[in-house]
Amino acid sequence: MSTPTLPTSATATGLGEFVDASPSPFHVCVTVAAALEAAGYQRLHEEHEWATEVFAAARNGGPRSFYVIRGGSIIAFDLGEADDFRIVGGHTDSPNLRLKQHPDRTSAGVSMVALEPYGGAWLNSWLDRDLGLSGRLAYRDGGAVAHTLVHVTEPVVRVPQLAIHLSADRKGVTLDPQRHVDGLWGIGDDVPGVLDWVAEYAGIDPGALLGWELMTHDVAPSRLLGADEDLLSAPRLDNQGTCYAGLRALLDGAPSIHTRVLALFDHEEVGSGSERGAASEFLPTILERIVLARGGDRSDFLQAMASSICLSGDMAHATHPNYPDRHEPSHRIAIGGGPVLKVNQNLRYASDAVGEAIFALACDTAGVPMQRYTHRADLPCGSTIGPITATRTGLTTIDVGAPQLAMHSARELMGAADVPMYSAALQAFLSS
Repeated sequence: MSTPTLPTSATATGLGEFVDASPSPFHVCVTVAAALEAAGYQRLHEEHEWATEVFAAARNGGPRSFYVIRGGSIIAFDLGEADDFRIVGGHTDSPNLRLKQHPDRTSAGVSMVALEPYGGAWLNSWLDRDLGLSGRLAYRDGGAVAHTLVHVTEPVVRVPQLAIHLSADRKGVTLDPQRHVDGLWGIGDDVPGVLDWVAEYAGIDPGALLGWELMTHDVAPSRLLGADEDLLSAPRLDNQGTCYAGLRALLDGAPSIHTRVLALFDHEEVGSGSERGAASEFLPTILERIVLARGGDRSDFLQAMASSICLSGDMAHATHPNYPDRHEPSHRIAIGGGPVLKVNQNLRYASDAVGEAIFALACDTAGVPMQRYTHRADLPCGSTIGPITATRTGLTTIDVGAPQLAMHSARELMGAADVPMYSAALQAFLSS
């Protein structure tokens, strides 16, 4: 196992624990916030004035570390002496199956949960798994609306595979996302409705429930595997691998002259087009408010942005040992081989020559190897928040990641050694 030069507390076991505690984007924010507060970070609220004693105290030796949550997105920052920023970006959401607005359904005498795919979920991987439910509930609290999170850890839903004897050619089936991914919920006429059951589980009067964002998750815990336990099997590594590595990088790194930022966005898997996605005003607004609260003006903010850099972290495709022909022949990516720089000539990734050099230096400082990824030219290439962030902000942006297999499956796989190496590289970048 490679040992980074920079000290890091990031481990594969720690990532597994992070993932198991975070079945939804909302829970990712809670998990990250708990670690931040334990390290002395203070929560700020967007609806409050920031140019107050909070930032005045920071200038006089008081707390310099803060975070902001907007739904399933979170931005944390550690103030530096200079106005410019070093940003590690990532996303909190992962492909899965989510509940429809009218989720109760009956078929062949069985109570079902009506589900639909979110993002590019690899549907066959969700079959025959024990699934829990998680997400956010909004409810009537007197004359106001309140909300709470719910995390059903017990297996309550399962999407069964068709028996091989009923397949036309005994080679498999083509899954229709409308007809074939609903989950079994129970048998008989007295099975409670899904929403009523979840509301009661969360301690809410079902009659007060007004809105919900609910999704399924694999309840099997993350595990190390392999003869030497050098692999990590877990759900949602894309992209909680970056959320965890970025969090540890922020907390393990020393203060910098730059303001160090961790920005984790919801809705990347569906294009980032929401009030809290990477295409929103969330990041630019927070960065500008930091400059303004420190006594600067719009001109100071624009100057700060011109000298700031963003590292867009998302997981990367390792070369699949069963399908090596699906990868660019001269760009083999090894599990356990270190962080990955991602480059695409058609700008599906935002990396350019300057950005490539910045990340290469960060990896060198961290004492970890760097791999270079290019997608096959005859296959469509995925994308990340990198091009979106570069377009929205004008920041020099570099797309990077850690290598993994089975991306977008209900269960994914990565090398245990890549967790600390990835985090150490992000730490070196934040402190550069």
